[in-house]
Amino acid sequence: MKALITGAGGFVGNYLIKELNNAGYEVHATYLPFENINQECFCHFLDVLKKDDVKKLTDELKPDVIYHLAGQSSVALSWKKPQLTAEINIIGSINVMEALPDNTRLILIGSGEEYGFIRENACPIKETENLNPANIYAVSKVCAEMIGRIYHRAYNKDIITVRAFNHSGAGQAETFVISDFCKQIAEIEKGLKLPEICTGNLSAKRDFTDVRDIVIAYRLLGEKGVSGKTYNVGRGKAVSIEHILNTAIGLSAIPITHRLDPQRLRASDIPIIEPDVSEIFRDTGWSAHITIEQTISDTLEYWRKKLKRED
Repeated sequence: MKALITGAGGFVGNYLIKELNNAGYEVHATYLPFENINQECFCHFLDVLKKDDVKKLTDELKPDVIYHLAGQSSVALSWKKPQLTAEINIIGSINVMEALPDNTRLILIGSGEEYGFIRENACPIKETENLNPANIYAVSKVCAEMIGRIYHRAYNKDIITVRAFNHSGAGQAETFVISDFCKQIAEIEKGLKLPEICTGNLSAKRDFTDVRDIVIAYRLLGEKGVSGKTYNVGRGKAVSIEHILNTAIGLSAIPITHRLDPQRLRASDIPIIEPDVSEIFRDTGWSAHITIEQTISDTLEYWRKKLKRED
């Protein structure tokens, strides 16, 4: 099997390369100059906004499956740069769909953010739930997904769309909550800051899955998913941000307190977001196995080692 991963220089991409290598795939990966691919594979420079370059690469490789990870994934940046977000997430995705060879499957990666302001008592959220996106990033993902469905129906393209919920692990940017807490703890242990963690809303409950489980789900969808379907990908069990914080602090080598930072609060925070993941289990047998506690421990160890290397 030959796989092509767009946007492979990001957090998830390197884990997916490793997963596909272990499964015996011939792995090709695209990247941009500022990105880093640290896994063994065939690397290709590609800007998905350049449609001719996308078509040239897919025609040359004719992969069995394309995992479309390339995108603008920051909600905060989407507010600041809405046009860039729309161009990358919508036009970039269209370019990949237009270049999709016959007999190639496309795994179009979207987000749980697409559900947005969910109805009361809608959890666990099924794929049939109405989408009500609450930010520009989410809107761009909804649009790409809807276009993917049209390409599947109108042009008989083999496309599966994914709504991936929060995923975390070693190497994730500090703008995400688990990585943020773990970095702060590692800095405190090194004496770089006072023994106090700044937090936002701790009562909100979210679904977190280890990135190593997430990439297994992506691989299995490429192998066993049903063409034209949309799948939630997540643990299927939400936990509070407070639980994450307490777990992380419990792993600290020294006592740590925490305080609320008003700048970390969101204007609107949905109390709980939890997906129904029965569809992906039914079609592929996938479920998350790595505990949230293990993810936190591994992420904290990553930051400890990173800060040590920077000495």
